[in-house]
Amino acid sequence: MPSATIKIFLVHGDPKRLRTAELSNWTGKAVAGPRSEFDNVLAREESQNSGVYFLTGIDPETGKVAVYIGEAESISERVKGHLDRDFWNHIAFFTSKDENLTKAHIRYLEGRFIEQAKKAGRAEVKNNQGSGSKLPESDREDMEIFLEKIHQLLPVLGVEVLVPTTSTVASRNETATLSCEIKGFKATGYLTPNGIVVLAGSQAVLNERPSAQKYPWPINMRQQLKDQGALKEKTDHLLFTKDIEFSSPSAAAAVIHGGSANGLTAWKNKAGKTLKDLESV
Repeated sequence: MPSATIKIFLVHGDPKRLRTAELSNWTGKAVAGPRSEFDNVLAREESQNSGVYFLTGIDPETGKVAVYIGEAESISERVKGHLDRDFWNHIAFFTSKDENLTKAHIRYLEGRFIEQAKKAGRAEVKNNQGSGSKLPESDREDMEIFLEKIHQLLPVLGVEVLVPTTSTVASRNETATLSCEIKGFKATGYLTPNGIVVLAGSQAVLNERPSAQKYPWPINMRQQLKDQGALKEKTDHLLFTKDIEFSSPSAAAAVIHGGSANGLTAWKNKAGKTLKDLESV
């Protein structure tokens, strides 16, 4: 993405409450806030316009991040219909300051965002299916630019459901590959802005340490990954079947080691230097 200047306005001076966001030289505008400020969010003039919106929170049944992505010709009227959904605790919506977003435009954006959210894999997408819309080539190009700008603003507003959990090989610095080894088994990965990605094909120990019973997070996480099919049991080890992003090197190392581990010393680069050594340079 190109460099950008973002203007954020904290309506009440609190970054967790109602806020608006704009990009220089862009006709779009974002409004975001917690569900507790629902009335204030919908009192904004922008909410009367057409646009797309993101309802995010935690699914109470699965404990996972969840998102509902929608479009509406009147954001305020449509979002009121989602008050019976209890999973969401935050809303972010995007409109155009020049009011040039048509129904076809916002349906196109909704379809693309649902597709991208499912592909990113960071959240349970509550939509059954996006409607989408076919656009003339020129309109489609305009909406792809609009979509890219929303991609830039969403993480700034605390919504990361569209951020890919893994970067492409082309964009990743291969020299930054790290490894974590234990009992002859090896996992590889690389750091990301959100933590660390453990690559498909990596290995983890088959059994948890006895001490893990006292601090069972690694046990629970390993089981969750098994249930997702991301960790597959082999004869003497566990195998990562796909790239998985963890919130920290220690979290990843704990899953690989089968118990608590210091990620700063467990992960090393090709030269054998630990993350702790690399960070102290």
